Amino acid sequence: MTDELVFLPLGGSGEIGMNLNLYGFGPPGNRQWMMIDCGVTFAGDDLPGIDLITPDIDYLLDDLDQGSEFLGLVLTHGHEDHIGAVAHLWPSFEGPIYATPFTAELVRRKFVDVGIDNPPLHIKDLGSRFDLGPFDIEYITLTHSIPEPNAIAIRTPLGLILHTGDFKIDPRPVLGEKTDRETLEALGREGVLAMMCDSTNVFSDGHSGSESDVAEALTELIKKQKQRVAVTTFASNVSRVVSICRAAVEADRSVCLLGRSMLRMVDVARHVGLLPDGVSFVDPGEAGYLPNDKVLYLCTGSQGEDRAALARIARDEHPELVLNEGDTVIFSSKIIPGNERQIYELMNQLTEMGCEVITEKDAFVHVSGHPNRDELKDMYQMVQPEIAIPVHGEGRHLAEHGAFATTIGAKRSIVPKNGDLIRIAPGRPEKIDEVPAGRLYLDGKILVPEGDNVLRERRRLAEEGVIVVTVAIDDKGNIRDRGPVFLKGIPSEDEEGEVLEDLITEGIDAALDALPKPRRMDDREVELQIRRAIRSELTPRWGKRSEIAVLILRV
Repeated sequence: MTDELVFLPLGGSGEIGMNLNLYGFGPPGNRQWMMIDCGVTFAGDDLPGIDLITPDIDYLLDDLDQGSEFLGLVLTHGHEDHIGAVAHLWPSFEGPIYATPFTAELVRRKFVDVGIDNPPLHIKDLGSRFDLGPFDIEYITLTHSIPEPNAIAIRTPLGLILHTGDFKIDPRPVLGEKTDRETLEALGREGVLAMMCDSTNVFSDGHSGSESDVAEALTELIKKQKQRVAVTTFASNVSRVVSICRAAVEADRSVCLLGRSMLRMVDVARHVGLLPDGVSFVDPGEAGYLPNDKVLYLCTGSQGEDRAALARIARDEHPELVLNEGDTVIFSSKIIPGNERQIYELMNQLTEMGCEVITEKDAFVHVSGHPNRDELKDMYQMVQPEIAIPVHGEGRHLAEHGAFATTIGAKRSIVPKNGDLIRIAPGRPEKIDEVPAGRLYLDGKILVPEGDNVLRERRRLAEEGVIVVTVAIDDKGNIRDRGPVFLKGIPSEDEEGEVLEDLITEGIDAALDALPKPRRMDDREVELQIRRAIRSELTPRWGKRSEIAVLILRV
């Protein structure tokens, strides 16, 4: 059979987050696969008890069982939506992992968190080049909102592909090198068959802005403050952390870090030698003794996370910091869609404490890490791909990106969604199949599939509560005991002031008394009558049915 070069996104195409992309080479059923990125997205209130969501890679695992081969996982950078699922999914495919130093250290610690020692983690230098079977891999330095962002050039016998990962084109980055234009332009001259490209900011005109410009604006803003200053930002944006530290020095303030993810990111940056000279921190205990105008607190919680440092401060529950009237809180971040409610609630709490809250709408305190339209145009002009395949975006982003790409040099575009198997070569590039591309939910330490019964039951419990009834019946059908009725998540009284527990208990007793002894010997009949009795009392008064558990003891 003829060798094919195929692309298969299983996450991140049709959504922002949970990026996982597969590239395959060879004939169907005997392909060699490599994976780029393996990320998560975060669960909302509709999934109680679930924190993280990962792509479902059953298609890959099934293909490997049928004779295909997995060559390795290549990581572009260290954001959670690109590396957050690695330690959870790796045990199912157990291939080598390739990353540059900062990303590798983040991933190593994730493996430690789940109890896996010595994963096959291969640390690659920036700009390095290596082989994975038929794939010739080259890391290309870009700029983004985290250290060491990389595009991946993939040379194959059937053509050259560029996978950009997340990027922007920052002419003055605070940390790291500028975008490697020389290598990107050389790829364009070599001939790029297809480019899989970041779509996040495709609706935004112009340029996304430089981190150095934000650093200058933060310096002037912090200098003006007279009392305590707390700044919150994405912990992974080490460049922003450095900018805030330098701004604090200019304002004669010491910096105190609050929040585990902030401490972890700074520790990783220090571990791999990324923190520049002059960046230092004071312990929370020491910061408490400093004058109000001599300290700056750098906090987690820019997205309103309930357990983050800033949320605890706003609830007056943080052991190290109490904010008062006249203090300033700066949100050096954007609002990620879906987080609006908790962020605005947090801002309101801080305002009620008397703090001045400053956001990107009030001052120049944030720039995006993704390319606006002018930066996308610049990337296309450097790389000159024949085919544009937009990724990392919702459906509307991908569609707009695909249309835009054909106006700035691409001969054609293919707009994918998760599960679209796209043949890039040989012949005309096209979608050739649609494979399963679901989600897995991390429930504690267990990954459960999308649609699992336990999640449906948990949603119902969250919406309607639970009633538990226990009854003991002897072998003659006599009711020997009926324990107390347990109600959880149900109103105590109806609109008339009647106690629902009393009404339900009376209804259960009446139903059991009316049930003939021979029928009491049938567990299903007893359970049915108890359920009917509860619902006849509860539903007319509450308008909901509730979950009911009946425990029958035979004595």
